[in-house]
Amino acid sequence: MTRSLIAALMLMVPGVALGQGHAMHTDKVIVIAHRGASGERPEHTLLSYTRAIEQGADFIEPDLVPTKDGVLVARHENNITETTDVANHPEFAARKATKTIDGETMTGWFTEDFTLAELKTLRARERLPKLRPENTKFDGQAEIPTLDEVIALAKKASKETGRTIGIYPETKHPTYFASIGLPVEQRLVDKLKAAGWDRADAPVFIQSFEVNNLKKLRTMTKVRLIQLMAGAGGPADGAQPSYKAMITPEGLKAVATYAYGIGPELTMIQPASGPATTLIADAHAAGLKLHPWTFRAENFFLLPSYRSGANPAEHGRIKEEIEYFIGLGVDGFFTDFPYIGVEARDAAAGSHGRAGG
Repeated sequence: MTRSLIAALMLMVPGVALGQGHAMHTDKVIVIAHRGASGERPEHTLLSYTRAIEQGADFIEPDLVPTKDGVLVARHENNITETTDVANHPEFAARKATKTIDGETMTGWFTEDFTLAELKTLRARERLPKLRPENTKFDGQAEIPTLDEVIALAKKASKETGRTIGIYPETKHPTYFASIGLPVEQRLVDKLKAAGWDRADAPVFIQSFEVNNLKKLRTMTKVRLIQLMAGAGGPADGAQPSYKAMITPEGLKAVATYAYGIGPELTMIQPASGPATTLIADAHAAGLKLHPWTFRAENFFLLPSYRSGANPAEHGRIKEEIEYFIGLGVDGFFTDFPYIGVEARDAAAGSHGRAGG
């Protein structure tokens, strides 16, 4: 991997035609608070989202899963064993179950087996206590928020700060939830419409690792859609053989017929070693924006050249890593540490006179 930030001189490609029939406009690189400020607060809580807004994030990201009574709530997974105190509630002991979701078998407690009222009796806790021990002091302080509560927070903060705070919801396991009678698409679209967000310029992106639900959403809403991609595997709905097949020039052109952009794993742009790939240029050529994931400060998550020392929990040079990717030409990015993301974005803007393409 190139070690310096010389690639920052490549800022940013000029406007090109976008997927979904929109014209690209020049914008600053957007900072997306991944599960909120999850590097400092337990993820997917109002504590985490509020902290992210205070730190200058442009968007807060709620991963969405349904309850038994069909309410969308913010959890990274429907398996809430690691992110709540459900195991300490004897009244729910019998709800423990083993399920296979998207080919993975797991045992725990699942949101679809609880009503919203029942979930509201639980409290959130830090998912990565060994890497983020400081966050555990917030364990037990926050409920599981609903999508309604996340939207209300974003709107209230927008009024109070004078900044537009957007939301960036992910539809989790949409094929699985449809298979058990809890499809998420209409529920999400209805909430966005009720919030006044059914326009291409609404402060919303909807993201998914699956393909068919994005194509379905394309017929249901004008909100911008983002096709998520991982460095390995493929969409759980089987719509494409692999994510690797989707990042060819032809694959990206196909994505541009229904999506505004892509959310690739960082290593799809810059592998752990060797030069950067052509994904940014190829995606831009297809008219797609790129919002890669996820920038985290801990050595455990950083690319090798940005680590500091051998302790996996120690913070490395995340700001430099983000600046490097901005230099390559990304249009936005997900980070667990929004304040560092904002600093890196603003530093890049200051150095090169503009912060986005």
